[in-house]
Parts: sequence; structure tokens; C-alpha cells
Amino acid sequence: MAKVVVVGGGWAGCAAAISAAKAGADVVILEKTDLLVGLGNVGGIMRNNGRYTACEEAMSLGAKELFTLTDDNATHKNINFPGHKHATIYNVLKIEPPVRKLIKDMGIEVRIMSRVADVDCEGKVLKAVILEDGERIEGDSFIDTTGSSGPMGNCSKYGNGCAMCILRCPSFGGRVSITGRCGVEDMIGERASGDFGAFSGSMKLLKESLSYDIQKDLNENGFAVIPLPYELRNEEKLDLKVCQQYALHEFAENIILIDTGHAKLMSPFFNLEKLRSVPGFENACIVDPYSGGKGNSIRYMAVSPRDNYMRAENMENLFVAGEKSGFYVGHTEAICTGSFAGHNAARYLANMDYLKLPDSLLIGDFISYSNEEMHKIGGAKKRFTFAGSIYFERMKELNFYTTDKEKIQKRVKDANLIDIYNKKIIS
Repeated sequence: MAKVVVVGGGWAGCAAAISAAKAGADVVILEKTDLLVGLGNVGGIMRNNGRYTACEEAMSLGAKELFTLTDDNATHKNINFPGHKHATIYNVLKIEPPVRKLIKDMGIEVRIMSRVADVDCEGKVLKAVILEDGERIEGDSFIDTTGSSGPMGNCSKYGNGCAMCILRCPSFGGRVSITGRCGVEDMIGERASGDFGAFSGSMKLLKESLSYDIQKDLNENGFAVIPLPYELRNEEKLDLKVCQQYALHEFAENIILIDTGHAKLMSPFFNLEKLRSVPGFENACIVDPYSGGKGNSIRYMAVSPRDNYMRAENMENLFVAGEKSGFYVGHTEAICTGSFAGHNAARYLANMDYLKLPDSLLIGDFISYSNEEMHKIGGAKKRFTFAGSIYFERMKELNFYTTDKEKIQKRVKDANLIDIYNKKIIS
């Protein structure tokens, strides 16, 4: 059977594997850590703002599985917090096991603690990836979903040092760019200042370490807003963040927490001593990254140029998804691009024309527009997400943004693409 090798088991990698498997491919996921869903183990926010529209469109295309799991493991639904509406918050402490079970039940092979260190590439064709222990994993098509964070050297050079985040590079090794190993010149994101990379946009506090009143707000409302003393406000920190949908004044003037099982603090880092000077945070304990009082992971260090079929530049059988494929932010964005990449990786094996999602669909426009914009002068400073910043504004201008499920489904139906990801194309 034709084989698809997915390198990276985050949300994008899981979505790509599911999509390729449903299309009829034999699929293996190679994940360098001991957990799937990657940054999804510390994220938790779904369906906020335009992500609701994207989620429902992806489900109409046939990519239901992961969105259904995040809905089923939600701690809060339809919540509104500053700058964001109708959000669903899933429990980051519970999401990985059901995702792993789903994937294994689909017959997808999952190989954890399998870090790819090199490739065997002949011209434009990738023949195999090589694990750090020398094992050779051959495939017919490959999907690079290794992300753009780290490794440790980048976090030290462009950030505040290794913050010991969920990626755990000291334990499992740093990210290796598959596209880079194949000779593709990866792109590096920039901050407004021109510095390279961007800090991950949040940190996690042990919810039980906070005051009773804050815990009560989190448990009952799904979020809490605590005003910051004037001397602790820092507008400049907003420019450092990868998550520009949270670069709002409210997030500089307040501590905004989201209940994801932990208390997700919407700041890239926060000095622990200063944090504990705020009423209600006297005993605050940081759980991710462990050095969140000092820094956070640095992202956007290896984004691959690609076409609008999600195929890496100058490669025939190597596809990309998630942050590897653009200056993207978010789980929904990773699942949408991963599902599309997995489907086209299977089409390559079936010798079929690639699927192109039309610009009449939100996800199609997102993929093509962001691809065009990030190659323009200044494009490395742009961030693309359905939840805010420049692309959410574009969604509203083009009348894509809606929570009307029937209207969303009609767009997919009009494009004749209902359940396209559920069709078996490899016999």
C-alpha cells in the first residue's frame, strides 16, 4: 500500500495523518516527544471569532474528527472574553489520550520518541527520513509538520533562553526542518522591531495555586480578568507575541486568564515575583513553560515556501502544514492546513490532480492569501489567524465570518466539496 510519512504529531500532523488515512493511504506519524497534539497540550482555545467559521467549514469538507474531540472535551462553550466571542475551551489535561486512541483505532501507526534527524533526497523527490538512531523510514509521500519553534539555540539567540516548554528539547532533541534538509530555503518570521522570531503568546499557571475568587471565576465563567497595577503594565510585550489576536490594550492592562484545566495567562512571560505581588496570585505556580517567569519558546524560525496545494517549494512529494506552512497562529489553523495537506499527499500517490480549495471558501482564501502576503516586502512580520489581526478583518470584509452553520455548509456544497476528505481515492 502507498505510504505517507507524517513528521511531527502536533495538531497539523494528526489532521494530516487522519486525512491521508481516510483517502486510503498507509500512514505513519513520527513524533519526537512522548505526546501527540504538540502545543495543543497547552493551548485549549477553539471556535473563537472566525475560528468558528473555519471549524464548521472544515467539518463540512470532511475534517470532523479532531474538532469533535475538542468539542467533546470542552470545559466551557460559547464564552466571551476581551476581543473574542463564542469561544470553546477544551481541557488540555485530557485531550491527548482520546486523540491518540482515535488515530490508532484508524490504523495509523504512531511512533513516539522518533526524532527525524536527516533525509535521503534525490533531486525533488524525498525517498526516506533518517531517525537520530540511524533507522531509515521510507515513504512514497511525506508531510513536514515539525512546526517552527526552537530548537534551544534559537530560543537562546532570539529569546530569553530555553524556558523548558512543552516541546522539551533538552529531553527529546530540537526540531529538525525536513524541508531545510531537502534544500528548501525556509523563511524566518520577524517582529515589528525587525528581530527574528516571536515569543509563544501565553503561559500556564496551576489553577489551584490561585485565590478562591479567581478559581471561582474560572470554573464558572471560563475566564477571569484581574486589573494590573499601573507599574506592572507593559504595552511593549504585546509586540513580542506570536498571537497578535491578543495584542489588545486589555491584555496589557489586565491579567486575563482562560480555564483550560490550567489557568492560561495571556502573556508570553511574567516575572514570578511581580506576579505574586498582584492580589490573588500570592502563591501562583507556573507549570508551562517552567521558566515562564523569564521567557517562552521562540517560533517562526523555519517556515517553508509552498504552493497552494501545500506542496513544499521545488519538491514533488513533500507537503507541509501548520506553522511549517505559514506564519500561522492556532490549533484550528493547524487542523485546517493539515487536513488539506494530508488529502493532497494521498492524491499524489493516486496520480490524481491536486485538490485546490477555491477562494470562495474561507480556508481556500486563507491558504492562498497568506501565501501571497508572506512573500511580499514586510510579509515576514505578518501573522495569519482566523481569530484576529489582519486575516480576521479580511474575513469580515469578504463576508466569510458567520456562525450560521447552514450558510457555511452551503458554501462548501456550492463548491461541490462536501465531505471531500472522506472519499477514498487510493484503492
